[in-house]
Amino acid sequence: MASDSKSKKPCCLVSELLEETGLDRETLRTAKRQVLQGMVMLCQWQLERMERPSSAAARDDGKRARKVTID
Repeated sequence: MASDSKSKKPCCLVSELLEETGLDRETLRTAKRQVLQGMVMLCQWQLERMERPSSAAARDDGKRARKVTID
């Protein structure tokens, strides 16, 4: 069996692994779509945060950062 797996292409091995786990192509496409949509939402959220003025920056007006002691 070890010689069988060495002669197979990596893509075939991945397909067999996914088949053994019970994941079909449609399920994987759905998961991939959800991950990509999540990444887009995260980027949009970061852009919105960068564009709006932060309340801390508006309050400080050039003040130095304050030192906080940690116990």
